[in-house]
Amino acid sequence: MKTSDSFDLITNDCHALFNKKMLDYGSAWRILRLSSLTDQIFIKAQRIRSIEDKGKQAVSDTVDGEFRGIINYSIIALIQLEKGLSDSADLSLEEASKLYQQYIGKAKSLMIAKNHDYDEAWRDMRVGSFTDLILQKLLRVKQIEDNKGETLVSEGIDANYFDMINYSIFALIKLSEK
Repeated sequence: MKTSDSFDLITNDCHALFNKKMLDYGSAWRILRLSSLTDQIFIKAQRIRSIEDKGKQAVSDTVDGEFRGIINYSIIALIQLEKGLSDSADLSLEEASKLYQQYIGKAKSLMIAKNHDYDEAWRDMRVGSFTDLILQKLLRVKQIEDNKGETLVSEGIDANYFDMINYSIFALIKLSEK
């Protein structure tokens, strides 16, 4: 299957899950500060790494589900970057879903451009490398957050979230091909 088609299958599944959670909880996530979202993604990535290192897990939540969570929380973080923090659950399902699609579209465009330049080198990588790269991106985001969003020569926070989305998608593709 082409990467673009696999990307669409995975992100359609993630988007459907996002919409179901919006029906259950509304946009309660709108009150989360960016640092809280970063920490939530960190927890998921650290759990994946722990399972990879130990070779077993004690909680039944799947590694696939954790990568999907990284995708969805990264989208939420991008929405928060755009909209700013709110004191209430102020987004409707329709508005949040539209924003979700907008950011997934940007992630896909980035993935296509990078795949062109790198000739899909990610296909020769290990899933554990994607986990490590996501953790590295999280440490970078934490540093940028500590620097009040300022960077001297580096990409901003948004670029790191987009990379985490795409690394998670690559990991899910690799896991599905086993």
